[in-house]
Amino acid sequence: MQFYPLFPVLHPILKPSFPNCLWEGDRNSKFIALSFDDGPHPQYTPQLLKVLDRYNITANFFWLGACVNRSPEIAKDICDRGHWIGLHGYDHRNFPMLAPNELKQSLEKTQVAIYQACNLQPQQVRDVRPPNGLFTPKTLNFLQQWDYRTVMWSVVPEDWVRPGVANVVQRVLKDIKNGSIVVLHDGICGGEDVAEITQVLIPLLLQRGYQFVTIDTLWQQIKGTNGHGEGETRGIVNH
Repeated sequence: MQFYPLFPVLHPILKPSFPNCLWEGDRNSKFIALSFDDGPHPQYTPQLLKVLDRYNITANFFWLGACVNRSPEIAKDICDRGHWIGLHGYDHRNFPMLAPNELKQSLEKTQVAIYQACNLQPQQVRDVRPPNGLFTPKTLNFLQQWDYRTVMWSVVPEDWVRPGVANVVQRVLKDIKNGSIVVLHDGICGGEDVAEITQVLIPLLLQRGYQFVTIDTLWQQIKGTNGHGEGETRGIVNH
């Protein structure tokens, strides 16, 4: 069963119910965030980077720690290009299925992997996207207690089931609006098509006047300031 038709219905219900999550940016600006989950992948991610380089687009990557450890040189390439880095857990296990200590260890192991590959300190990588978008209020409370920021999405074209490049592009164009966070995948599920999807999608979104920004920029938009300070730290250390 494909769940794509449910996402536009669920989004306006979930967003006000969990206001501490980042679901989208400011609806009054043309800023959007292009994000990629489940990587880095040794084959699909380099293909994607070539497309992003071609259009000089800054994107956002939510990494699995196990994948960072398998492809540290690709992780470093992404970071060196100035893309924003977030956490997706160590091995894509659903957060509600983990005991609190297991969840904390999963995130910290991923931060260690990122530090070893990219020299980013743990306090510089605090944005977390739960695998499969699954969380509970208890999960969110723990993440907040541990000083992480939960990042969700507003445009989910379900690329991981591979409905075809044209279908994914059409779904994004149908749902995109000011402030949208688009989630695609450069990992083992969906990554086969990610470079082609992005190659088709970026020029169409640029034609509509959208500007691609980091997740941190959207946080700052909706809160006025970056409450946790990661953006300023990343800016000084890396860019």
